[in-house]
Amino acid sequence: MKTALSIAGSDSCGGAGIQADIKTMTMNGVYAMTAVTALTAQNTAGVRAVMESSPEFLTQQIDAVFEDIFPDAVKIGMVSSSPLIRVIAGRLRYHGARNIVVDPVMVATSGSALLKSDAVETLCSELLPLSAVTTPNIPEAQILSGMTILTREDMEKAAADIGSKFGCAVLLKGGHSINDASDLLYDNGTLKWFEGKRIDNPNTHGTGCTLSSAIASNLAKGFDLCESVSRAKEYISGALGAMLDLGKGSGPMNHAFDLNSRFGAENKD
Repeated sequence: MKTALSIAGSDSCGGAGIQADIKTMTMNGVYAMTAVTALTAQNTAGVRAVMESSPEFLTQQIDAVFEDIFPDAVKIGMVSSSPLIRVIAGRLRYHGARNIVVDPVMVATSGSALLKSDAVETLCSELLPLSAVTTPNIPEAQILSGMTILTREDMEKAAADIGSKFGCAVLLKGGHSINDASDLLYDNGTLKWFEGKRIDNPNTHGTGCTLSSAIASNLAKGFDLCESVSRAKEYISGALGAMLDLGKGSGPMNHAFDLNSRFGAENKD
């Protein structure tokens, strides 16, 4: 069985972060492992508190995984400070990690800031050059490129700028403000659009975590980047289309929408 490691923050309401990553990786057929960068107290309405792991403890977590069950892919999500970013980059280089997917989490769906301002530069210099692909949304891509993104043409320019600056592939997520959920992949000078149809579901908590974890899962299984993105978009469309409605704010998706085992039955017969 292929394996994937999520290095990210914990989400106490289960819709994003480590919890979303484990669900997504499991449903995409790989064995999920974790290194927790921070504990958060949050729900669908917002983030109440964040308690970071220490650099020393994060190092121990990453080393413990790599020294025993070497991951076939690594997904990196919420990392809120420069010292932790440097630890992750250093340990991934040391262990020779492969198929690294970086989701540059800067703001939660609820609008809460998750990345300290000084950490953005460290993320760009330390982690993005290690990644096989990074998956920014429009606001994150504007920060990474320094450009204003209002049109599909702007997306193409920004994705090319980010990819050429940091030497990685870029999946720039369009979102509803620019198009009907169509995403753009920049890979080594080539642009490819993945056209998407808008799903009228206000519950989008954890969509970025889920998409990046699904991409990592498919890379772990040996699919190339284009196919991994295509499969990940199909999975997240199914999870959104299941129309789960939990919580008072922007709720989570149903990651287990395609769970048909008898062990997954919702109710006793």
